[in-house]
Amino acid sequence: MSNIDIEKCRITRYPADVLANPAEPIEDIDDNIRRLVEKMTDIMLENKGIGLAGPQVGVGLRIFIISLDATKQGIKVFINPTVTPTTNELDSIEEGCLSVPDVHTKIRRYKRCKVTATDLEGNEFTEEAEGLYARALQHEYDHIGGMTIADRMGSAARIAHRKQLKKLKKNYKKT
Repeated sequence: MSNIDIEKCRITRYPADVLANPAEPIEDIDDNIRRLVEKMTDIMLENKGIGLAGPQVGVGLRIFIISLDATKQGIKVFINPTVTPTTNELDSIEEGCLSVPDVHTKIRRYKRCKVTATDLEGNEFTEEAEGLYARALQHEYDHIGGMTIADRMGSAARIAHRKQLKKLKKNYKKT
């Protein structure tokens, strides 16, 4: 999938198939992947997000970006990442998602985790994370695994947000 049509990249909304399926690993970090990261950065910042995964822009690849301060300078790229919890402690904090607009719900996530990924230069790195960084990593990692907050929310939240989820499904057009 090295020929990505960058111009077609835009926020993909729930319940799009690309959001529901596990993403494919990236074989080569080439100029197309670099352009994808630039496009993802622009889309994320325009939409005031702090993280964005490939499937969220219609590209089923194992890549995501995070910028906790929502700036271009703060962007960190994660290619073919693995995210694993480093604690059993969980917390439940309200999250939103660019692909599931107008839905904010409490999601249970591990307080701390570890990420191992490759950067745009092809270097593998490992980092420990906690707080918002750990939450963002787990959220974006869900996306490349085929999950959204709509899949993670509890039954009470699903009932509370049923009208918006139904509206998103109704307005979704398969391409």
